[in-house]
Amino acid sequence: MELRVAHELPADATDAGRMLADSAYVDAKVRASGAHERQVDVTGSAAGAFTVTTRRALPTELIPPHLAGVVGTAIEVRQVEAWEAAQADGGRTGTVVVEIVGAPVRVTGRTALTVSGPDACTLTYEGDVRAAVPLFAAPVEAAAAQAVRAALDAEAAVARSWLARDTADGHDRTL
Repeated sequence: MELRVAHELPADATDAGRMLADSAYVDAKVRASGAHERQVDVTGSAAGAFTVTTRRALPTELIPPHLAGVVGTAIEVRQVEAWEAAQADGGRTGTVVVEIVGAPVRVTGRTALTVSGPDACTLTYEGDVRAAVPLFAAPVEAAAAQAVRAALDAEAAVARSWLARDTADGHDRTL
């Protein structure tokens, strides 16, 4: 199943890239997803290429009840975003992989941060949701895609709040 999610952010691409590489922001977005447990690792920096790796344990009430038996009492989600160095305008591209540990579901794709205005950019995720479940792949993929969309929507809300806070308090987002 194909998945495409795009969110407008109220910042230029350079500032948004700095935010995406900030471990405090990454922890805030993972916490906002409802994670019981979480682990965040950012390697590299916004000055170049960087990789964001997260692990989170989510309650199973976030997925449809008929699929809860497949994953147990909690859903462990591993996500890796590998971002390339910024282009001259601050935009950048990368790859993303999301795995649900213990469930035969995987999301792979591309991500991009593109300039959409003088103080605006778009964060886009495009990929494929695949479930290796005979006979039930389509409903599992649809449920997983819905969960990924909801998580990305929540992360975008955290990003907008993060960027608004930085603008309001005059935070210097330079490296």
